[in-house]
Amino acid sequence: MRRRALPIFGVQCGALQVYARPMKALTYIDGLWHEGNPPILGPMTHATWLSSIIFDGARAFEGCTPDLDKHCERAVQSAKNLGLAPMLTAGEIHELARDGVRQFPRDAELYIRPMFWAEQGFIAPLPESTRFALSVYESPMPSAKGFSACLSSFRRPAPDMAPTNAKASCLYPNTGRAISEALGKGYDNAVVLDPAGNVAEFATANIFIVKDGVAHTPIANGTFLAGITRARVRQLLRKAGIAVHERTVSFAEVLNADEIFSAGNYGKVLPTTRIEKRDLQPGPVYSRAREMYWEFAHGG
Repeated sequence: MRRRALPIFGVQCGALQVYARPMKALTYIDGLWHEGNPPILGPMTHATWLSSIIFDGARAFEGCTPDLDKHCERAVQSAKNLGLAPMLTAGEIHELARDGVRQFPRDAELYIRPMFWAEQGFIAPLPESTRFALSVYESPMPSAKGFSACLSSFRRPAPDMAPTNAKASCLYPNTGRAISEALGKGYDNAVVLDPAGNVAEFATANIFIVKDGVAHTPIANGTFLAGITRARVRQLLRKAGIAVHERTVSFAEVLNADEIFSAGNYGKVLPTTRIEKRDLQPGPVYSRAREMYWEFAHGG
């Protein structure tokens, strides 16, 4: 039976529920689909106060769900890397996600977010208390017009400082600080460095730069998640005969690049149109990357 989805992201004003923006959402937990934003974490939940929670994010748009299986696989691996005990396989999560997507119109733009967390434990999570939820909700794709970015004063942590081998929620407050800083300066996003002072990624996605027709992206060094969309774009560019070098990248190289673009699940492939005070135009390598990604997503 089709469920009537409810808006989320609301605030309570007396008896009136006021929503910042209307969205429709379904969340699967404990064998059932729930509408809206069901309360699932309590004040005594380990994840609430000790951050033992991971998530992953996939996309559904224009009737396709590119690399959904890989996002489900990463969710399971992230849970294990954080010391949790996932009770579902990637294949089972994939089937649940497909079921959730089917409950929306075919052309809906959706975010698909599996989550694992610990209910119990003290400091360290109790693996056997692991729980699971999957949310599927309307989330419009960002505009392809592009975004501006500046250098952030905040850095990605080293692997011995934080669980950087998991898509762990505890990593995201620092991302939030980087974004807030950038917005305060009049930019949309931020380039974040690693502990050694080399470029890691954008605050919200992986980064590619282009110089003289050749693409470059920071080599995965454990300080950031080398994303699924990043890997797909790298593969597609190489298949098209465009060289892609994974290596150490300095911010000076970003400032002097012919093209800059992001690769990440939320917006897929997007151009940077301003870096610090320098304006840029979407270039041919970016355009080809986006075109090929859309072809791949639709089964090409």
